[in-house]
Amino acid sequence: MFQSKKRAWKTLLIALVAVLSFSVMAGCGKNDSSKSASKDTSKVIATYDGGEITENEFEREQRIVLALQPQMEQFMQMDDFRDYLIKQEIAYEYLEAKADDSMKTEGKKKAEEQFDAMKKSMGDEAVKKMLETQKIDEADFKNYMIRIYTVMESQKATVTDEDVTKEFEATKENYITASVRHILIGLTDREGKARSQEDALKLANEIKAKLDKGEDFATLAKENSDDGEANREAGGLYENTPISQWVTEFKEQAKTLPLNKISDPVKTDFGYHIMRVEARTEKAFADLTNEEKDLIKMSVASQKLDEFMTGDLEKKIIKKIELPKVEKKEETSTDGTNAGTGNGTTNSGTTDTTNPSGDSSTSDTSGK
Repeated sequence: MFQSKKRAWKTLLIALVAVLSFSVMAGCGKNDSSKSASKDTSKVIATYDGGEITENEFEREQRIVLALQPQMEQFMQMDDFRDYLIKQEIAYEYLEAKADDSMKTEGKKKAEEQFDAMKKSMGDEAVKKMLETQKIDEADFKNYMIRIYTVMESQKATVTDEDVTKEFEATKENYITASVRHILIGLTDREGKARSQEDALKLANEIKAKLDKGEDFATLAKENSDDGEANREAGGLYENTPISQWVTEFKEQAKTLPLNKISDPVKTDFGYHIMRVEARTEKAFADLTNEEKDLIKMSVASQKLDEFMTGDLEKKIIKKIELPKVEKKEETSTDGTNAGTGNGTTNSGTTDTTNPSGDSSTSDTSGK
């Protein structure tokens, strides 16, 4: 899929919270406190109105985040990331303590509904390995997740129908779907050989000329496109796909190109695309499913949480934060030379040049 670039770490964390609230396991028997049952004698590194965070608790928070999002390891030595992460931990502990019993009950219910689904989806052994990899106790993980559910349910309760309608109107293009057939002439060909922009554009124009003369789009896509194999075999077609998943230039053409008109070559970071929009559907608010409305509500709730973190949390609630210094680790390549200081992009953060996606999926996907 020609998806937008990787989110910044802050947005990744916010997105993670929203995703977890729908699809990740939480526990079924939360104890009275989210703190570990054993005595924690580590240094207090943050204090806030009504509570504190110890060094051990913050270290455990990082491991839980890594269990759920391993690709975020590259950020764990960044000061601004760590600062945001501990503020997020404070926010969730503070808001969980303020939640009323009905929200805690609802949060626990949501957790129980998702527990079996996660086990079924991932398998017991996969869940166990996920926790063991980061040396996380299952009880701590469950408490973390229940905290997420409880706070997000509390935030959702503050979202009005008017808020949901307003958010939809502001983001309604995210609900446009399109069936787009395209041919990518990449800056890297199928064999991995680099191709100059000039050569890519020349080849794209030659293919455009063939299409204008009536040659079959699907056939030319199979023969020439540098997109993934699945897309080539589909004749270059991405069918009924939300246009919000695509990079800006591709998305704009999918949104505005007259139906069945063959575009001029469209430049993206990945080369040149010849496109044809075969169908496009826009949604009115009345057309949204209950699940889509709930996703919008979750998005608004996440925005409210972020506003709380940059507003009252920082200005009124947090008293002091003293984060421990991180020892920067130098990476060494296989030939013994210095390969970096740990603040660059890891292998898990790279993407296939034919797949401008913001995640770790390969280019050989149908996008469905």
